[in-house]
Order: sequence, then structure tokens, then C-alpha cells
Amino acid sequence: MRTLKKNIITLLCMLPLSGAVTAATPRIGVAMSAFDDNWLTILRTAIIQQAKTEGVQTQIEDGKNEIGTQLNQIQNFTASSPTAIIVNPVDSDAVQSISDDAAAANIPLVYVNREPANINSLPASQAFVGSSEKEGGTLQAKEVCRLLNGKGNVLIMMGDLAQQSAVQRTAAVVDVFSKAPCQGIKVVDKQVGKWTRTGGNNLMTNWLSTSLTFDAVLANNDEMALGAIQALKASGRPMDSVVVAGIDATVDALAAMKAGDLDVTVFQDAVAQGKEAVITAVKLARGEKLPNRVLIPYQLVTPANMNQFVK
Repeated sequence: MRTLKKNIITLLCMLPLSGAVTAATPRIGVAMSAFDDNWLTILRTAIIQQAKTEGVQTQIEDGKNEIGTQLNQIQNFTASSPTAIIVNPVDSDAVQSISDDAAAANIPLVYVNREPANINSLPASQAFVGSSEKEGGTLQAKEVCRLLNGKGNVLIMMGDLAQQSAVQRTAAVVDVFSKAPCQGIKVVDKQVGKWTRTGGNNLMTNWLSTSLTFDAVLANNDEMALGAIQALKASGRPMDSVVVAGIDATVDALAAMKAGDLDVTVFQDAVAQGKEAVITAVKLARGEKLPNRVLIPYQLVTPANMNQFVK
């Protein structure tokens, strides 16, 4: 009986200590827009790796590209009082309630990759980590302009227009083609492909079934560009007769460039964005004052320099 009593006292003494250790471990809730995306998978992996480096636990949720699902995940995060929250938003325009919930719970918040529509009104405890979408679209369009010698017909494949990345990349491309020396380039059509390879394939297949003539295809991301390439090759069009451009410089895109099918892409550093999102979240949790934007530069990728990015 005396031994049993001793064991119970020992166990009770251990419980507060165990709780103190758990409470002292920083924890970040991560809400991703989707898991089934190649580029976002690299971003998510980088977040996990950097969190381990920082000694931070992560809880990562899949928004499945559904606004309601992601908003529920954010509410669950705020209710559990994590050290900070990182969000890759499903919809860049539907973020005000996310910012409000985090602010009300006094939890630092970092948006990653997709710039939130409320960027200019973020409270001091919130920030955006990503790249300038205008820069990405501009680099892509200028290289296509160079390859076309400033004249020709082009098609634009757009991502989800609920996201600032699609809107801003498209606007940047159109802006480049409206000014010298690229004014001889005409955008004959632009359609939404929802960021997917299947979407790009379907769009290109539809365009090929019409009387549209075009010299280049500019996709808001590599996945749609790869889908366009699939459809073009299936139709029998020689790949040296059309310029195909994407954005992200994914592994698959670089393989397509090496094969001579993809002419242009723009490197968006998913690893750097993921790492910086965690670092920024940790700094905000410490009370450090940071700018509301932390930008990672884009880099143009062509067959001439692609070997620098293959790793």
C-alpha cells in the first residue's frame, strides 16, 4: 500500500512538469490552400524543415482549395492558441476575417506566397512573405517579347482570378505588351486554367479547335504551360513554331525546357519563401517590428542558364 501511494505521488509530481515542457515548445499552425500542387508541396516541405531548425512544432492543414474549409481551420487554430499562424490563402480576397480572427486572439499571422488583398492594412503583428507577382509577369513577358522580336499573336493562360498572383501576373504581361518595344504583340485571347496541367491542356485543346492563330502561349504558372505543351504535341504542332512560357521553374518545367519544349520560365523560390515565413512568424511572436512585406526576388530562367536551377 505504501509503495502504491509513493507511485501515485511521483506521478502527480511529474504531471505539472510535463505540461510546462509542452507549453514552452513554440507551435505554429499552417493553413495551406492545397496539398495536391507540386510547387506548394515544395513550399510546405520548406516550412516543415525550417520549423525543425527553429525548434518549432507545426500543425499543417489542407484547405483543399475551399474557402470555407480554410476559414474553419483558421478558427480552430485561433481557438487552440498557437504561437503563430502561417496561411497560404485559398482566396486572396477572402482574408479579412482571417486577419481579424488572428488579431482578436492576439496571435501573430504570416501570409505566404499569395499576397492578401488587405496587405496595406495589416496590423503590426501580421506580414506577407512572397515574391512580387508584377516582377514575375514582367520578366516572363519581356523574354517572350525578345524571342518574338516584338511582334506576333499570344495567348494567356490565367490562374485562379480569386488570387492576386493570377491577377497581377496577367496585368504585368498585358502592360509589357502595351509599350515599346513590344507593342507589336497582340493578346488574342486569355482564359482561366486554374493553375493545373489538366486546365492548361483543356484550354490549349479548345484554342486549337478554333481559327485562332498564335505565336506564343504565356501561362501564369508552369503546370498550365506543361498542359499546353501536351496539347500542342498531341495536335502535331512543331514545338519550334511556338514559344511557351511558364512561371515557377519547377522540376517538371526544367525537364521540359531541357527537352526543348518550354522556352521560358521564371524561378519563384518556394524554399526561400517557406523558410522566411517561419522565420518571420518566430520574429513576430517575439514582438519584433517588421515590414508588412518580405519579398523574395524572381529570377528569369532560359535554356542558357537553366542548369543553375536544376538542383
